[in-house]
Amino acid sequence: MFSQSFLQLNTIFISILIESIPFILIGVFISGFIQMFVSEEMIARIIPKNRFLAVLYATLFGALFPACECGIVPIVRRLLLKGVPLHAAIPFMLTAPIINPIVLFSTYIAFGNQIDMVLYRSGLALVVAFLVGIILSFQFKGNQLLEKGTRNTHHHHHHHSTKQTFKKKFVDMLSHAVDEFFSVGKYLILGAFIAAAMQTYLKTSTLLEIGQTDVTSSIVMMFLAFVMSLCSEADAFIASSFSSTFSVGSIVAFLVIGPMVDIKNTLMMLSVFNKRFVFILICYIAIFVLVGSLFI
Repeated sequence: MFSQSFLQLNTIFISILIESIPFILIGVFISGFIQMFVSEEMIARIIPKNRFLAVLYATLFGALFPACECGIVPIVRRLLLKGVPLHAAIPFMLTAPIINPIVLFSTYIAFGNQIDMVLYRSGLALVVAFLVGIILSFQFKGNQLLEKGTRNTHHHHHHHSTKQTFKKKFVDMLSHAVDEFFSVGKYLILGAFIAAAMQTYLKTSTLLEIGQTDVTSSIVMMFLAFVMSLCSEADAFIASSFSSTFSVGSIVAFLVIGPMVDIKNTLMMLSVFNKRFVFILICYIAIFVLVGSLFI
């Protein structure tokens, strides 16, 4: 019995890693690219000064990035260091893993070519990210990054302001990506392991018993999404397997909260942001997703 559950844990652990690593690689390369080739001035030109516009812009901008929730954290950290305001960076972090074309298409396929699930999922994600962004713009000043990340980049930054050859920039970009990969990777591995353990030892039947009312079924599905830590490209296929037992609203909650907050990316956020900020952010997301799912 023990060996069987251990095997299951092992299998889930490895599959989470295999799913996540390609996206982390994409993420750290984009992050390295931003570091080397995107200047603060370019970013300042793109992002509107008005906070409402900036938040709206950032939530929709997520559609262009086929990033997974694990690959997006390094990108967001780099954007913040480049001077993107917190209230624009966070909505982008929340929507990019959900409203990009790959995820929406996989959601469409997973639910038997039903467009309504795609609309619910992307709609709720946009609303949640927008509301969170607006609240953050009033509540927090500064980028909320942990100190250790900011110091060394300022040091690098003086380094880059001199004109460099493309080759040198490219090599620097690769070395940034490698550093970032190892700093993010350890949190991914830890998160994947915890998620695998929870999936192995948590009984689904218990959850089904708890999830009888609208509110509890949404909470159960949100908890499941957090624990399972699926990549947003694949979670719709898992979610559709619950559609006979859980309400549409709670399945939408599962599809929205998973890519925004799960075990893997919580650990990654804690490695990048202040703890208090991460805690507050997760509370806002959870409340808005829950309320939104009840409307659905």
